[in-house]
Amino acid sequence: MLRTEEDTPQEDFLRASLAAASNEANINLSSQKQLIRGFGGMNHPGWVGDLTASQRETAFGNGNNQLGFSVLRMSVDENKNNWSKEVATAKKAIEKGAIVFASPWNPPSDMVETFTRDGVANQKRLRYDKYGAYAQHLNDFVTYMKNNGVNLYAISVQNEPDYAHTWTWWTPAEMLNFMKNYAGSINCKVIAPESFSYVKNISDPILNDSKALANMDILGAHLYGTPVSNFPYSLFKQKGAGKELWMTEVYHPNSNNNSADLWPEALEVSIHMHNAMVEAEFQMYVWWYIRRQYGPMKEDGTISKRGYNMAHFSKFVRPGYVRVDATKSPGYDVYVSAYKGGGKAIIIAINKNTSSVSQKFNIQNGTLGSVASWVTDSSRNLSYGSGYSVSGGSFTAQLPARSVTTFVVDLK
Repeated sequence: MLRTEEDTPQEDFLRASLAAASNEANINLSSQKQLIRGFGGMNHPGWVGDLTASQRETAFGNGNNQLGFSVLRMSVDENKNNWSKEVATAKKAIEKGAIVFASPWNPPSDMVETFTRDGVANQKRLRYDKYGAYAQHLNDFVTYMKNNGVNLYAISVQNEPDYAHTWTWWTPAEMLNFMKNYAGSINCKVIAPESFSYVKNISDPILNDSKALANMDILGAHLYGTPVSNFPYSLFKQKGAGKELWMTEVYHPNSNNNSADLWPEALEVSIHMHNAMVEAEFQMYVWWYIRRQYGPMKEDGTISKRGYNMAHFSKFVRPGYVRVDATKSPGYDVYVSAYKGGGKAIIIAINKNTSSVSQKFNIQNGTLGSVASWVTDSSRNLSYGSGYSVSGGSFTAQLPARSVTTFVVDLK
């Protein structure tokens, strides 16, 4: 039953009663899932202007009133004269310990031809005789960035090749050809195919071709409009051993003007992140623009409600941590995920209900020390709390109505 403004008092009571009957959340620290690379967002100075020096600190610093982002995505402009615009923010992100990767929207204009696609004229694609030159273009970007103090972790072949109405289209067969015969010459980890909605028909051919798969280091995907039922990817689990799985762009639940602080709408961000980690088992979660009126940082450089929801993951689940098994939904509209690293267990609990929930957490295969928490709800933003009583590997906490809480558990 979805919450709407028209829900009756009886429906509210039912939700509250079901939430109050929450089961225990079991966290098994020995049952390891995916390695976490990090959380972050996109900087696109060519489209919306660069982050300022103070905004870079807010984005990639991990102190008070900072997002703790550990990932920066940037664009590979088709015009090499614009590459310098990306350097300053990328250098600061790396200085703060972040991974930096890049995605192209278009090849250089001399490598592009127009064609008619589904009856629509003047659509763009990479010329078939320019695949080698395009791979060199990507190499040139990697080299330029390295020479300017930015060591890219990875580079993508194409941003959203299957949703390219205003950029460059690629068919699954074209992407397969490039991955098989040209991607191996790129001097950087390669991301493909960055489907706009995690559409599997463009990545299945890569996974099913040993040569193409050998040239793909990271399967990248976007989650625009993707139902949670489509988050799992069985073929990747079968064929993707040794490869990484990244969610490289999304905004959620919308891009409405000045929507960044709407509550409880902003709570949908942490629920989406929960599903991306638990159901899809992504190792990375990247928002679209870092600074935007619907993003984690508002245009004035302050953190939004959406940003604080992201920060419940990004500030505490650091690169190199590992997700561990946890009861993903111990009660009605309650969501739990857990991670470990740095001598700590991190538990992120979301309560979507309109009333508070008493939630018991049982931590298996670890010895618990102190427990601290941070909560975001209608009136608080990453507000600190502590003082939980730990007994026999368990503790109980109140999850406030419509809230996200991150628990940091010291492990002895």
